[in-house]
Amino acid sequence: MNKKTVKDIALKGAKVVMRVDFNVPLKEGVITDDTRVRAALPTISYILEQGASLVLMSHLGRPSGKGYEADFSLKPVADYLAKMLGKPVQFAADCMAADEAAAALKPGEVLMLENTRFYKAEEGKAKQAEGMSDEEYKAKKAEMKEKKAAMAEKLASYGNVYVNDAFGTAHRDHASTASICKFMKAKGAPCVAGFLMQKELDYLGNAVENPQRPFVAIIGGAKVSGKLEVLKSLMKKVNAILIGGGMAYTFLKALGHNVGKSLVEDELVETAKATLDAAKEAGVKFLLPVDNVAADKFDAEANTQVVGNDIPADWMALDIGPKTAALYAQEIAAAKTVVWNGPMGCFEMPKFAEGTMAICKAVAESGAVSIIGGGDSVSAVNKSGLASKMSHISTGGGASLEFLEGKDLPGCSALDDK
Repeated sequence: MNKKTVKDIALKGAKVVMRVDFNVPLKEGVITDDTRVRAALPTISYILEQGASLVLMSHLGRPSGKGYEADFSLKPVADYLAKMLGKPVQFAADCMAADEAAAALKPGEVLMLENTRFYKAEEGKAKQAEGMSDEEYKAKKAEMKEKKAAMAEKLASYGNVYVNDAFGTAHRDHASTASICKFMKAKGAPCVAGFLMQKELDYLGNAVENPQRPFVAIIGGAKVSGKLEVLKSLMKKVNAILIGGGMAYTFLKALGHNVGKSLVEDELVETAKATLDAAKEAGVKFLLPVDNVAADKFDAEANTQVVGNDIPADWMALDIGPKTAALYAQEIAAAKTVVWNGPMGCFEMPKFAEGTMAICKAVAESGAVSIIGGGDSVSAVNKSGLASKMSHISTGGGASLEFLEGKDLPGCSALDDK
């Protein structure tokens, strides 16, 4: 996606409405991981340096959408951002009632809106409640669509430039991400990407459209069902796919192995067989574990043993084994591009972290262009201490996965083309 960015437009004297991803973890009102706030700083600083004023908006968590909820307030984030910027950050306690505060902003000043998800109209979703007829559901959907448009129009009224720097929500058509662009463009206002959004699109776009080869995809995580579409899409692009995590055991069962009490999606065993056949037909290496760390229970203090691909009856596999880690590391060492989404095991527990940590090390040492996507993969890389060795760590797990699947990202496609 070749989109205009903040550097392609004049900002002096502009009033910028900017979507950021400040969906940060909070504990008793204190931010425990400020990665997403820091990631937005380059765009925020640039806009202010150019002589514009700035209205920031974000969601936080999953509130009910029925109004203010203290646990999901962005006020602590606004206060934290003020310290990072070394200047006041004004706060609008209602994102839909910030007209006066936005109008009064002077160049160089910042206003943050309260959580956009305090309104159901942000997502614009309608649920078919029990007993609701199809006609009633259809009417409810139309009502929510109207409410989303009204919210988008209100948010657009706060400025004359729109910037989206929230890649993590780019795969959603929400009032503050995609719908707002319609109303911005109607009044001739530019809709552009921030630096973080641009970086995501550049790295992921190059991986999808013009990767350096060999191109290796490492796909892990718990379930095959969440990764089927990305596997289908990647098969047309990559040279090798390395499988780990709980999803591996559905594939191993498809090959006739006994997987004990390991996580398996029985309803997808036939689909797994078809996926293996498709990889063979496409000439793509599809590597599965050759050994596994098995446990007698799902517990940090469980008894463990390294076994082959037939897991003892009352045991469960919770990590790839050392031979698999070495095999995968060999494949990664030869790669020029690596995309990684999903851990190799239950890395949160030390006894089952070695496989994931070995992959972190292999990717870091490979010299390949490495793109890490997905919350758990990012957590693992941060835990390994090797984050600085990765080319790009995506801020949007779901969005990066959908990009790799070849799906449209409404929050990106709504922006102005170059």
